Amino acid sequence: MNTNGLKELYTSLLSLSVFRKLYDDSVISALCEFFCTEDDVFDRVSAYSNFVSEVFSCEKTFASHLQSVVNDDENVYLRTVGAGKTPSPALEEAVKAELDILQRISEITPQMLKEHIDYSGYLPDFDVEKVDIPAQYRMRCDNVGVYGYGIYSKYRMFYIDGDHKIVPVRNPDRTRLSSLVDYKREQKIILDNTLALLEGKPAANILLTGDAGTGKSSTVKAVVNELYSKGLRILEVRKEQLHALPAVLDELSVNPLKFIIFIDDLSFQKDDDNFSALKAILEGSVSAKSRNVAIYATSNRRHLVKESFSSRDGDDVHRNDTLQEILSLSARFGIQVSFYKPDKQTYLHIVSYLAEEKGIDLPEEELFILAERFALEKGGRSARAAKQFIDNLLSNM
Repeated sequence: MNTNGLKELYTSLLSLSVFRKLYDDSVISALCEFFCTEDDVFDRVSAYSNFVSEVFSCEKTFASHLQSVVNDDENVYLRTVGAGKTPSPALEEAVKAELDILQRISEITPQMLKEHIDYSGYLPDFDVEKVDIPAQYRMRCDNVGVYGYGIYSKYRMFYIDGDHKIVPVRNPDRTRLSSLVDYKREQKIILDNTLALLEGKPAANILLTGDAGTGKSSTVKAVVNELYSKGLRILEVRKEQLHALPAVLDELSVNPLKFIIFIDDLSFQKDDDNFSALKAILEGSVSAKSRNVAIYATSNRRHLVKESFSSRDGDDVHRNDTLQEILSLSARFGIQVSFYKPDKQTYLHIVSYLAEEKGIDLPEEELFILAERFALEKGGRSARAAKQFIDNLLSNM
C-alpha cells in the first residue's frame, strides 16, 4: 500500500460518525496514532510496536477484535433498531458506508504497515484473520433481542452502584440448574415463567420464600445462566436501592433484551420507606409493566415485613387495615414459590449427588454419618449445608 493509500484509509477511519465511540478502544486508538505519526523513523517504530502490543493484549487477532468492538458498540442505530423503530434513510446509508470502511480496516496486515517504516531491523508481526464485519453486524442487528448491545452484549449479570448506575458483574455466579439437586418442581415454575418473559408473553413477578440455604438465590441465577444465550439478563438491586427502580425500569424498557430485577433476602420493618417504594412498583407503575422486565425477590419471611406482637396489639385506630396492608405485599407477586428445608432423605440425596459429582470416594454409610454430623453442627439440614459439607471434605482430602 502506497502512502496515499495509507492516508486515504486513515481519513476514512476518521470519517466515522455512527461508530465514533470506536476511537475510545485502545487498539483502534493505537492504530490511529500510527496513521498520524510523522515520517520520523523512531516515532513510526514506536507507534507501530505500540499498536501490535495492544493487539497482543486483547488476546485476539486484530480483525477479530475489531469485529467484537463493532458488534458491541452502543450507538444510535442499534438503539433505534432495538427499540423496534425504523432508522432513517440517512442513518441506514451511514451505517452501510461505515461498515465497509471498517471491513477494509480489518484487512490491514503487518506488511501493509511496515512498508511505511524506513527501518530494516526487527518489527513484530500480528496474526491476520478474515472476517466479514458487515454480514456479522447485520446478523446481530436482526437478532438484537438475543445479543443486545453495549455492556449488555458482553455480560449477563449486573448490579446498581452507589451512583445508581447499572454496572456489570465481571465474575458472575456460574451455577447451572443441572447442579441444583431436588426442588425440581420449584425450579420448573420459575423456569417456565422466565421462558414466558423471553417469548414476549405476560410474565409474573415471583416471590421465592422459605428456609435459608434451600437454594432460592441459586435457582434464580441458574435460570439466568440457562437462558442467557436466549437474551436474558439479571440486575440485582439491594433493598435500599428500591427508590431508584422507576428510573432503572424506564432505562430497561427500551432495551431489546429481557431482564430479571433480582432482590435478594428481602424483608422490611413496619415503617420502612422502601416498603412503599416496592409496593408502588408491584401495584403497577408504568415502568413495572414493561413486557421485558420481571421482578424476582427472595425472602426467608413469607409476609416480608418483620411483625411483632406489639404491632398486632397496638393502638392504631386502623390497626387491622395496617396489618392487612403489611401482610398483603407478598400477595402482589403474581407467583409465590416456597422452598422448604429438605428432610433427611432429600438432604442425603443431595450429599450423595454432590459427592459423586466431585469424585469423592467414601463408603455411603460413612459419608452419610459425616453429613448428618455436619448438618447438626450447622443447625439443620439444607442444600447449602450439603454443599458446604462436600467443600469441607474436599479441602481435607
